[in-house]
Amino acid sequence: MAYNIADIFEHVVDAVPDRLALVDRDLKLSFSDLDERSNRIAHYLASQGIGTGDHVGIYAYNSAAWVETMLGCFKIRAIPINVNFRYVRDELAYIFNNADLKALVFDREFAPLVEEVRDQSPQLNVFVAIQDGTDAPLDKLGATLYEQACAASSGSRDGLPTDRSPDDLYVLYTGGTTGMPKGVMWRQEDVYFALGQGIDAVTGERVESEFTMSEKAKVNGPLVFLVIPPLMHGAAQWGTLGQMNQGNTIVLLPKFSAEACWEMIEKERVNAALITGDAMGRPMIEYLEAHPDQHDISSFFALSSSAAIFSPTVKDRFLEHFPNLIITDSIGSSESGFNGLRTVAKGQAQNPNGGPTVTPGPDVVILDEDLKIIDPSSTQKGKMGRGGNIPLGYFNDPEKTAATFVTVENGKRYAVSGDWARWEEGGLITLLGRGSTTINSGGEKIHPEEVEQALKDHPAVFDCIVVGVPDERWGQRVAAVVQFREGATATVEEIADHARSFVAGYKVPREMHVVDEIQRSPSGKPDYPWATQLAKGDR
Repeated sequence: MAYNIADIFEHVVDAVPDRLALVDRDLKLSFSDLDERSNRIAHYLASQGIGTGDHVGIYAYNSAAWVETMLGCFKIRAIPINVNFRYVRDELAYIFNNADLKALVFDREFAPLVEEVRDQSPQLNVFVAIQDGTDAPLDKLGATLYEQACAASSGSRDGLPTDRSPDDLYVLYTGGTTGMPKGVMWRQEDVYFALGQGIDAVTGERVESEFTMSEKAKVNGPLVFLVIPPLMHGAAQWGTLGQMNQGNTIVLLPKFSAEACWEMIEKERVNAALITGDAMGRPMIEYLEAHPDQHDISSFFALSSSAAIFSPTVKDRFLEHFPNLIITDSIGSSESGFNGLRTVAKGQAQNPNGGPTVTPGPDVVILDEDLKIIDPSSTQKGKMGRGGNIPLGYFNDPEKTAATFVTVENGKRYAVSGDWARWEEGGLITLLGRGSTTINSGGEKIHPEEVEQALKDHPAVFDCIVVGVPDERWGQRVAAVVQFREGATATVEEIADHARSFVAGYKVPREMHVVDEIQRSPSGKPDYPWATQLAKGDR
């Protein structure tokens, strides 16, 4: 069976052509509409010499054009490359070069920055500008407007490649917590089974064929699914593709605001939403608590979080407002795919084990420092690894590939992304945090995410990041960068005493740095380098 992303999408189109597939503000596209528009951008890119294996950057906020371009690239066996819209000049130049971009589809407002760095990317010579209400000049780039490119191209599948393969590549650029962006290379068959609903997250069952999901879509009514994070991040891409693979309707939020989320849920009768942890969940529930009767959100019954910490106190507040809400908290990474899932009911949000505890996904192991598999009966800490359907490696980086994708004692290859974890009773796994952010205090390893969850339970704390700062005696000590709730405050002793209810004494903060706002990425991931620099300098 050819598990290819474009083929699987087209099977769903053929099964439910008239079903609503995508909502982008006032634009509503059926599956056949979305297929036609994706064919148009595919034909245009092909007419510009883009084909199998070529890299096409997408540098834009969430929109129908983002999804169409992604699908259009897959249709001509090209590779869409996600470009972070927060990048400044040097970062943009780096990814254009590192990813070997040949074409770029971008929001028109970004034209001046693209123009600044284009000369550093000699391979990049095809530019398509998505009209976004701005009038940035395009002459020097020679860019074509997106709608004009589509209007001049065929909406038919005729003439598009028919030899697509499960070996066609999907590449996801990830910034991680340190260093420059890295392009994670997946075979499309592998990423489908790792992230695209090819394996049922609850039962662990694999689909029987590339037609399994489209056949189910024929008999199942559509779920209306709101994608809140930016599509430039893997969680949003696979939230979108994974739901479309099931014939469900995707609603896009162009830019995040708590009010806009609830307005969209009311307007489109949304059933489920994807967020990235507290960065989105906290302002959403606080807005709802302040405006409890402003929106009719009776259609809403499920909330899924991925890619960032979703703290127990915030989950409990959602469950207080929606007693029957289904909350799923999944863990994974760009390098490994889905690693585990936890479904939370009322009264179960607080986790006594520290970090999020989940039911592990298929082929998940925990490895010690010698890359030996830790028995599930042991509570020894180690690095999480995932086997089975995993990436080929990092694009243009054999050294990092060798360090992350390793063969262990049983002869199997695993993706080891740096997440620390331990086994719990009943075959569960508690995620402790990233090795790159681990604090070493007197030989004790302290994982920031575990401490952050404890601090966020304090009623005065709105958000926080925990980092290690130099200490003459212990090597490092724990420092908390804290954003308090409006009108609230607390001393470092008060938040440390509170944290002792959840974590060991050596893990509690020894110092605190108060800020007006915690810096996070658009996906909700904490900016640890920023917090570390602030904590080191703010003393």
